Amino acid sequence: MLTDDRLRGGSRCEISRMAVYAVGDVQGCYEALSCVLRKVDFDAGRDQLWLAGDALNRGPQSLEVLRFMRSLGASARLVLGNHEVHLLAVAAGVRRLRSSDTLDALLAAPDRAELLEWLTQQPLLHVDQVLGYCMVHAGIPPHWDLAQAVGFAREAQAWLEPDRIASVVGACDEEPDELTEQLSPALRARMIVSYFTRMRVCTPEGRLNSSFKGVVADCPPGFAPWFAYPGRKTRAERVIFGHWAALNGKADAPNVFALDTGCAWGRTLTLMRLADEQRFSCPCDGVTQGD
Repeated sequence: MLTDDRLRGGSRCEISRMAVYAVGDVQGCYEALSCVLRKVDFDAGRDQLWLAGDALNRGPQSLEVLRFMRSLGASARLVLGNHEVHLLAVAAGVRRLRSSDTLDALLAAPDRAELLEWLTQQPLLHVDQVLGYCMVHAGIPPHWDLAQAVGFAREAQAWLEPDRIASVVGACDEEPDELTEQLSPALRARMIVSYFTRMRVCTPEGRLNSSFKGVVADCPPGFAPWFAYPGRKTRAERVIFGHWAALNGKADAPNVFALDTGCAWGRTLTLMRLADEQRFSCPCDGVTQGD
């Protein structure tokens, strides 16, 4: 079962059997999410579910996914992806819906305000030092260590509030491709959000190519996957991420766990149990040609 209030705060034996799972980009595909959670007998009163961002949009049931995540309370860990940031910008009146968006039901829901308030409170980066994992939607630039990443995530988080988000995702004459001391506070936040939610390939110094989304073999000259650099400062950290469907869940680097297996592209939704890194998957109908 997915949620059962009778099991919340279960017995000591139940707590000892707690499992933590991380799932890739759900993209509003609630049926696929329900399928993969049934495979592991997920119990919201005992287990934890980590979602690596882009839980919403493209699929037909973004409202159901967001309601489910919020209903899990402390059992859920979500990091913001580019689609969550897009939703927050649309809700704040900063962006318009795109033709490929499937957010109308969510934006018209009677509990919209509560759902968006909950979403705004979710972080760009989640770190669990006890379990020895961190999770981000797109990645962590190779020139940042984990402490720096935590600090930058906190710095940018405040700019995702409704009254400030326009500075981060709205129209702008300047679109930075790396974080420098010369950037204004708003542009710094814009760049940090890009790292955490849009990055796939970059230079060793962290300059982004945000347009590339293909396979690793086709990386543009001078760029490589953020996780591929031997000198990457988080190489000793176990990093969970999504965002890059072309990887199909495979990142050729130690301590890096790619979980986007193209659910929204008609492939599968993948769940990983953190304790033993075992993966479980369910098929998903193709629904999108978006990012």
